[in-house]
Amino acid sequence: MSFMDELDPGQALGSSLSKPEKAAAILIAMGKPVAGKLLKFFSPTELQTIIGCAQSLRSVPPQELEEVVSEFEDLFSEGAGLMDNALAMEGILEEGLPPEEVDGLLGRQQEVQKSEATIWERLQEADPAYVGKFLAGEHLQTVAYVVSMLPPPFAAKTLIELPAERRANIVHRVVNMKAVNPNIADIIEQRVAQMLDDMDGDQNKSVTNRVAEMMNELEKPVVDALMGELESISSADAARVKPKVFLFEDILAMPENSRVTLFNDLSADSLTLALRGADEAIKEAALSSISARQRRMIEADLSDGAGNVTARDIAVARRSIAQEAIRLASLGQLTLKAEVQEAAA
Repeated sequence: MSFMDELDPGQALGSSLSKPEKAAAILIAMGKPVAGKLLKFFSPTELQTIIGCAQSLRSVPPQELEEVVSEFEDLFSEGAGLMDNALAMEGILEEGLPPEEVDGLLGRQQEVQKSEATIWERLQEADPAYVGKFLAGEHLQTVAYVVSMLPPPFAAKTLIELPAERRANIVHRVVNMKAVNPNIADIIEQRVAQMLDDMDGDQNKSVTNRVAEMMNELEKPVVDALMGELESISSADAARVKPKVFLFEDILAMPENSRVTLFNDLSADSLTLALRGADEAIKEAALSSISARQRRMIEADLSDGAGNVTARDIAVARRSIAQEAIRLASLGQLTLKAEVQEAAA
C-alpha cells in the first residue's frame, strides 16, 4: 500500500482535497528536514503527482491542517497556513534528492532542452545563404559545431554557401569533433541567437520597405488615410513606414538642390502632365527648379488646358516622377525629405 493510499478521507482533511493534495499538505507542513527523508518512500509517479498538487494547492487554513497533522495542533492553532506551496515543495525536494533528479522532477531540464532546440529550429527556418554569410566570418571550429547541430539537408545547403576552400576543412572538423565544452557551446549558441535576432531585424526592415513601396503606388488621399489608420493601431509601425513613403506631393519637402537634380533629366511633357491640377505650391516648387526657358514652355502648356488628358494619365506621370526620386535617393544623388534628415541629426 502506498503512502497516499493510507490517507483515508475520513481521517484527513475534508472532502475538498484529494489524496495527493493531502499528501502534499502533510509534507509541506513537516518542513524540509523531515519531509526530505520521506521522499525515498514515494515512487517516481507518486512524486510527480504530489509535485503537481503542491504547485496548484490552495492556501490551507490551520483548522483543516489540524485534521491531518494533529500532532502539530499547537503550531497550526496559532494561525499558520500554507502559502507558497510550490516553493515549499521545491525546497523539500532539494533537501532530500540529488540536484539532477530534482531538475528532472520539476521539468527544469526539459525547459533547458526546449530553449536549446528552439535556437536550432529557428536556424533551420533561415535562408541558408544568410546563414552561410554569417558563418563565413566565424572560426572554422565554430562553423563545424553549428553544421554538426543542423539536420543534414539544411547543413548541406549551408555548407554550399561557404567558400569552397573552407568546406573540406569544415567537414574534417565535423567528422573528428569530440564533446564540446558546455561553456564553449553556450558562447556559440549565443552567437547563433544574435544572428537570428539580426536576421529578424533584416526581415522586418524588408517587410517595412515592401509596405512603403506598396503605398508609393497609391494616391496621396489613400496613403494619408492608411497612415492615419496605421498610426491609430501602432504608432511604432507608422513611424517605421512613414519615412520610406514618398509621393509626388512630397517634392515640397525636398531640399532645393535635390529638386534641381530630380527635374534636370525629366522631359518637359512628363513634368507638364504631372503638374496638371497640382497645388500652386507644388507647381512653384517644381518650376523654380528648372531653367527659365523650360518653365515658360511648361506654363504655356498648362494654360492651354488639359485637352484629352485623364486623371489616370496624371497619376501615372506623378508616380513615375516619385519613383525616379526614390531611385536617385537610393544612389545617394539626392535627399528625399530634408526635415527627416535634420530631425535625425
